[in-house]
Amino acid sequence: MPFVQAKELIEAGVHYGHRASRWNPKMRPYIHGRQNLIHIIDIRETLRGLLRARRFLQSVAAKGSLILFVGTKPQAAEVIQQEATRCEMPYVNERWLGGTLTNFRTILSRLDRLVELERIRSSEEIKTYSKKMQSALNREYRKMYRNLNGIRTMSRLPECLLIIDPRKERNAVREARKMGITTVALIDTDCNPDDVDLPIPGNDDSIRSIELIVRLLADAIVEGRKQAGLIAGGEAKAALDGGAGSVSGISSASPAEAAAQ
Repeated sequence: MPFVQAKELIEAGVHYGHRASRWNPKMRPYIHGRQNLIHIIDIRETLRGLLRARRFLQSVAAKGSLILFVGTKPQAAEVIQQEATRCEMPYVNERWLGGTLTNFRTILSRLDRLVELERIRSSEEIKTYSKKMQSALNREYRKMYRNLNGIRTMSRLPECLLIIDPRKERNAVREARKMGITTVALIDTDCNPDDVDLPIPGNDDSIRSIELIVRLLADAIVEGRKQAGLIAGGEAKAALDGGAGSVSGISSASPAEAAAQ
């Protein structure tokens, strides 16, 4: 299974935490030290968390289950959309709607409304409405598309949430815990690792850091879907090539992986 070296994590700035004054004491086991009042995350802990998360996500994808990508902060929004689309999974990158998990039936009805609005706007029916009503329908459509487009293929509850910054996405974390859904999260030094099931300590504010971590996790999902026969061999290779960047492959029997086990 392709993996990443510690050097690449450091080059992406994954090891930089928040200011020491903003830390959560429960993150102490994942912190190597501090430099210029900034906490430095232990890259070995990042590697361990990343390996555990990759193995879990690959197994979930191999069973054909859904993994919901969640990242609404500006640094994460674009990469969340790209990587979720690459592995054909739902995503939330604009705003977490309350009840997305706990009131899923209502969310499904809203998705039906989105489809209905698209049908109206693409047909001659829109011309039968007054200009004021057309404007109202267009506003409703734009708002619903922005908030719901990423989960329009989510016909059932996901088995797992992949979250960037659980502190910001606390509503999503609460709903997942209430519904018994596993959470995998990239957590910075200001987060509480007890809130998630599989924490990956790392910089959740840097675009490069988020891109690298999410790409590695998405690669594991693509591999799992290939094992399940949900993606053809050529399609899986194209998906993995599409996510390739600075990631280098090493043997799954590497010392880093052995240490994580």
